[in-house]
Amino acid sequence: MTSIYHPPVKRSIEIAGHKTSISLEPAFWDLLRRVAAREGIPINALVARIDAERLEADTPPGLASAIRVWLIAAARI
Repeated sequence: MTSIYHPPVKRSIEIAGHKTSISLEPAFWDLLRRVAAREGIPINALVARIDAERLEADTPPGLASAIRVWLIAAARI
């Protein structure tokens, strides 16, 4: 069993044809997978949606931060 305090894991994601790497803790990668599966879309598509939403913010956070905050907000719904 992986500790919930495991350090971030870096993975490559493709957004709009561009590859980028994102570092998230395993708990957030697990949540991201679950939400993508629940919505029936690939993780890349979910990350692209989160990326587009964050870029509309007055002060856009970094992508990894935006993913974490989005997942927490989604869990509250």
